Amino acid sequence: MREKRTWTFFRAGGFDQVRLDSGADLMRLHELDQKLWVALACPTNGLELDPRTLGFIDIDKDGRVRASELISAVAFAGRNLKNPDDLLKGDTTLPLSAINDEAPEGRTLLASARQILTNIGRPDATSISTDDLADPAKIFAETAFNGDGVITEISAADDATRAVVREMIDCIGTDPDRSGKPGVGGEKVATFFAEVEAFAAWQAKGEGDAARVFPLGMEKTAAAAAAVAALRAKVDDYFGRCRLAAFDPRTVQFLNRQEEEYLAVAAKDLTITAEEVAAFPLATVAAGRSLPLSGAVNPAHAAALSALADAAVAPFLGSREALSEAEWIDLCGRLAPYEAWVAEKQGLLVEKLGPARVREIRESGAQAVVTDLIAKDKALEAEATNIENVERLVRYHRDLFQLCTNFVSFRDFYDGGEPATFQCGTLYLDRRACRLCLRVDDPARHATMAVRSGAYLVYVECSRKATNEKMNVVAAFTAGDSDNLMVGRNGVFYDRRGQDWDATITRIIDNPISLRQAFWAPYRKFARMIEEVVAKRAAAANAESEGTMSNLATTVVHADKSKPAEPKKVDVGSVAALGVAVGAIGTFFTAVVGYATGLIGLGVLPTLGAIVGVMMLISLPSVVLAYVKLRKRNLGPILDANGWAVNADAKVNVAFGETLTSVAKLPPGARRESSERYADKGLPWKRVLALVLIVWAGYRWYRGGFDRFLPERAQSKTVLGDFAPKPEPIPVAAPAAPTAAPAAPTAAPAAPAAPLEKK
Repeated sequence: MREKRTWTFFRAGGFDQVRLDSGADLMRLHELDQKLWVALACPTNGLELDPRTLGFIDIDKDGRVRASELISAVAFAGRNLKNPDDLLKGDTTLPLSAINDEAPEGRTLLASARQILTNIGRPDATSISTDDLADPAKIFAETAFNGDGVITEISAADDATRAVVREMIDCIGTDPDRSGKPGVGGEKVATFFAEVEAFAAWQAKGEGDAARVFPLGMEKTAAAAAAVAALRAKVDDYFGRCRLAAFDPRTVQFLNRQEEEYLAVAAKDLTITAEEVAAFPLATVAAGRSLPLSGAVNPAHAAALSALADAAVAPFLGSREALSEAEWIDLCGRLAPYEAWVAEKQGLLVEKLGPARVREIRESGAQAVVTDLIAKDKALEAEATNIENVERLVRYHRDLFQLCTNFVSFRDFYDGGEPATFQCGTLYLDRRACRLCLRVDDPARHATMAVRSGAYLVYVECSRKATNEKMNVVAAFTAGDSDNLMVGRNGVFYDRRGQDWDATITRIIDNPISLRQAFWAPYRKFARMIEEVVAKRAAAANAESEGTMSNLATTVVHADKSKPAEPKKVDVGSVAALGVAVGAIGTFFTAVVGYATGLIGLGVLPTLGAIVGVMMLISLPSVVLAYVKLRKRNLGPILDANGWAVNADAKVNVAFGETLTSVAKLPPGARRESSERYADKGLPWKRVLALVLIVWAGYRWYRGGFDRFLPERAQSKTVLGDFAPKPEPIPVAAPAAPTAAPAAPTAAPAAPAAPLEKK
């Protein structure tokens, strides 16, 4: 019984993830409970991994790699390598000595690898790389048969067969051959010879009734029919007009077109064939008139009438200058069998070869020869498949471990080293670099699910004008704030190959970014409210001022015509309202000064503590709410919206989020000049702070708070005298009760004092 595997897990993103540290771990991957896998499926596009490698893993070719397909890929690589630990190296080159030649499959792969190296001109090479396999056409360039069931010209052994292959390609089209050359497969070969048979059968049918179908012989009958078909509609139109003229002579002037129509044509520069009158009748219309074949005929159709006379009328009816309606009907009747035969034509795809060549191909036995070539090529399918498996093994040797560490676990994403396969580059915008960037095909569709991630997501449209390339990327901002992020703002995106793209924000999913932003959010919101109110008041005042100036200008212009303005009456209500407003403002400032004075009276530390407490009281709800949301940020919905099947809550907490978005900082050792030439003056904070300290110190001195530190002449009670505030009474404790009798006096009592004299 096989020993049970002991797995090692690491914790990241709030959940346990398996460590894949050896080839043995990969070979036992099928034993790991899939409930412990981070992902169960991923798309084959949009990842920073070779799409061809993912295509090999995607067995059912549905555009997704599933857990079972990844296990199959690991098993294939493991049994065909001597040491599965080689998969952890991720090398682009596979030594031939690393292939397991002890098993039949491995020996076949080794032989195929050597054949590939021989085909590309490196027969003595001891290793094979992805570059050697990058161009399949190069591998099969000089091979007549390569197992794909498609043959090319070089597959044929003689010139006659090669000619047939070229004609098949010309008539039916091509199938891509592994060599990159145009070829034909079994289906197109069958179609070609079926068309040959159909065309030959149709041709034989006409030749079997040649006297009726080809009254002038095949070629002359075809020419006569073509001449008739070219003018059939116009000739029928001409005789139809003549019949109408015979029915009612009044219509003749209308049947021959109006004078105005000729004037419109005559006003232009006419060509020698007079195509401008092509829609006019073939000749002048009259009751019972025959159609002239030359002379006074419509110049636009003169050549076609001449061809009709030579190719059809003369052979059937004899040479003549005009054609009556009865003769026209007779001519069409004689060509009817040929036209019916042509209408039944089959084998149209090979018609261009002509009856003689089609008959030659049919009788040459070429079909059997070409079919044998297809079978011979198909017989090498296993060998060609092994060549494909060599490429599979080389690509697995390079890419398989990287996929496992970004599928079974998200080790690359959480260890802070190499980016994960789903990270497509870095977005630089608003003095930040965002590393969590993913390609998206449809931003609107992606956003419907990604909104559940709880992250601040920015969708940008990236373009490179030099190559006219475009792509859409979603970036997660996990540090800083969102004050300057808005739709339409531009940045630069660097993909994993180092190419730079112009990036423009097209959509934003708003969520908390950081605790710092959450702390200052209430104050910024309050500041914006004040700015909006001030802006509205300023706009209203400006409008009122402009209205006043307009009225004043109107009054000045019409001063001589207008009556003197009556003195304004005092509006008692307005005066009262103004008084109430002034009183309210005074009360507000009195309250503010009172609260400030009370805080200052508490002392430095209590005052600072009170300010901090008020700020925390304002910011704490926003910070707590942001902290809860930031702890719930989840990578899963972002990947699921891209076609992944994430099997865990891949959290992006505050600490990890700060590593995904770096904010601009001065480098260590950098020096900053203290002066800025064009800096805004702004509010002089140093002076304001100094003034506040001076006011506070003066108040404390006034209250006597510094008297115990100052000499008597500098104390408040000495300088201010009666104006100094009375010190607060100091409570005195009651005397304790006597515990023993008082001691006897040691001296005689003093004499009583003399009474005070009255003044």
